[in-house]
Amino acid sequence: MTRVRYGARTEQEIAAARSANAKLPDIWSTGVVAVWETDPDVVAAVLPPPLKPVERPLVRVNISQVDLPGYPLGAGSVAVAAAHGDQQGWYPLVMPMTMERALTGGREVFGEPKKLGEVTVEREGLVVRAALARHGIAFVEVRGAVAGPLPLPEPADKTDFYFKFLPAVDGSGFDDEPVLVHCVRHEKVRKLEAITGDVVLRESMYDPVADLPVRRLVEITVGEKTTDQRGRVVERVSAEALLPYIHQRYDDPRQILDGPPEGSV
Repeated sequence: MTRVRYGARTEQEIAAARSANAKLPDIWSTGVVAVWETDPDVVAAVLPPPLKPVERPLVRVNISQVDLPGYPLGAGSVAVAAAHGDQQGWYPLVMPMTMERALTGGREVFGEPKKLGEVTVEREGLVVRAALARHGIAFVEVRGAVAGPLPLPEPADKTDFYFKFLPAVDGSGFDDEPVLVHCVRHEKVRKLEAITGDVVLRESMYDPVADLPVRRLVEITVGEKTTDQRGRVVERVSAEALLPYIHQRYDDPRQILDGPPEGSV
């Protein structure tokens, strides 16, 4: 019988896929990172419990082109500094991706707030421009000129916080208790340069990062790095406490109530 492609995979096929995934080589990206101080009350307002603000109200935007074999990937994030107990890290609010595979894997496995979007990283001589855009709006743009090389940092671990959940079938909340995920990225940098420039935040009803104003620019850099990541569930969180923040994940929060019309297939 001809192979039915929607049919079950064999144990050998599943094991082979896991083995291939575990042996991926270092994948390098070229990216622009900008960090700035914003208003403390704004950072506090966007953090779902049990995350807390840290001493400095920092925002970080990361805009990268990733050298995946066979096809390029644009990836970005806008995150605020946060802490979970004694662990400090970053809480991403939006993570635009240019490919569905990067989007679905991150959302379904780690609970990352990924959305399809446009990611631009351009360099002409010393002039650099990087932007994240969705729905025709470049809601974050970083512009500037390379000022010179920076010392390479030692390989380091960096932590992001995610909430993983499934909206309830009946629209009443969640199907199960949400979980808080610590995602640890081991990062190695092979090139790093300082940029003198600025960050432009544009109004977008879909990605309202303009609510995180640039009060003091801390740094802008452009570099080449590779990371690997591992995640773990650290605790179950209150569904009631998380529900007021669920709109952060969607362009239209009403879509979590969407269902097929009666009689549809």
